[in-house]
Amino acid sequence: MNSVTSHVESLLKKLLVALSALIVVMVTWQVISRYVLQAPSSVTEEAARFLLIWISLFGAAYAYQTGSHLGLDILVNKLSTKGQAVAGIFSHLCVVGFALNVMVFGGFSLVDLTMTPIQTSAALEIKMGYVYFAVPLSGLIIVLFGINKIKQLASQIWGQ
Repeated sequence: MNSVTSHVESLLKKLLVALSALIVVMVTWQVISRYVLQAPSSVTEEAARFLLIWISLFGAAYAYQTGSHLGLDILVNKLSTKGQAVAGIFSHLCVVGFALNVMVFGGFSLVDLTMTPIQTSAALEIKMGYVYFAVPLSGLIIVLFGINKIKQLASQIWGQ
């Protein structure tokens, strides 16, 4: 499972770099078209907004995998090694539960609701379900990472 998560992490990192580069290009073009050409592009504004949604959600999954999210470990650090592992398992179970219920199941419901009546964006005229698809997809990635973290901590407690 470690090789799967490392491949997903590597792919996620490359995707985030590509999306970040794309949003920089979009916003730069938006500024140039608005202030230099005096003809603002509505397409780039909306595309940048949608890219920011995808970057935020996939960035949250990447930050979870790398341990970059904000955390308070004052009490956990006072526990024994086994106690820290148990607290970590509990923490990751909460994250997996949230990601699975809210992001994956709720996200797929949101995608379904916005694809069926064919709700489209104003400028790009794409189905909003494609934009919202980042929610369940990033949720699935978080669940994968969380299960791997739980497995690693459980092996620390109970051995291989």
